[in-house]
Amino acid sequence: MQDFWALKNINLDILRGETFGIIGRNGAGKTTLLKVISRVIVPTKGRLVVEGEVAPLLECGAGFQPEMTGRENILLYGSLLGHSQQQIKEHIPEILDFAQLDGFIDAPLRMYSSGMIARLGFAVATSWKPQILILDEILAVGDEAFKKKCKARIDGFKNEGATILLVSHDMDLILKKCDRAALLEGGTIVDQGDVHQVVRSYRRLIEQSETPQN
Repeated sequence: MQDFWALKNINLDILRGETFGIIGRNGAGKTTLLKVISRVIVPTKGRLVVEGEVAPLLECGAGFQPEMTGRENILLYGSLLGHSQQQIKEHIPEILDFAQLDGFIDAPLRMYSSGMIARLGFAVATSWKPQILILDEILAVGDEAFKKKCKARIDGFKNEGATILLVSHDMDLILKKCDRAALLEGGTIVDQGDVHQVVRSYRRLIEQSETPQN
C-alpha cells in the first residue's frame, strides 16, 4: 500500500503579532497544517515550535457534543482551551451576549444550525484574549452581522499584538486581514510571503485547473 503524506517538506516561520493567511484548494492540507500547529496532530517527522497559548477554532463545532446543551458545551470547550470552570462561568454572560443564541443556550446542540454553532464556538474561543488565534473557515458561515462582529474582534486582537492564523477561500478577506500568506498545493507550500503575491499565485492555480486540457 502506498503511503500518503498529508503534508511534506513544510518550512514555515510565522512571526509574533502578524496575521498569516493559509490558502489553497480543497484537500491541499490547510486544515491538517492548522491541526499540527494546534497540537491536535503530532507530526510524523520534523519539528514544531509554538511560543504562546493557542486558541484554535478549527472547524464548525469541533470539540462540541451534540447531545449537550449550549451552556454545557461552553464549559466543555472552555476547559479544552485550558480554563478553569470558575473562569469559564465568569465569562458566560459575555459569551452569551456575543453569540446571541436567542434562548437556545439550554437546548441540545443538535438543535442548532451551523451558523449558531459557529457563533457559539467563536464566542467561547475569543472570550479570552488569545496569544495565538487559529481560524479555519469560521467566517464561511453565519449572517453578515455576525461576520462583521467577528472581523471587529479579530481586528481588536490584532491591534493588541495577537498572532492570528487564518484559513479562508475568501481572497478579499485574506487580502484585507493578512500581513503575509502561504499557498499549499498537494500538502506542500508552493508559495509564501507577500499576501498579494501569494493570492495571485492561488488565482493562477485556480485558472489553470479550470482551463480545458487539449
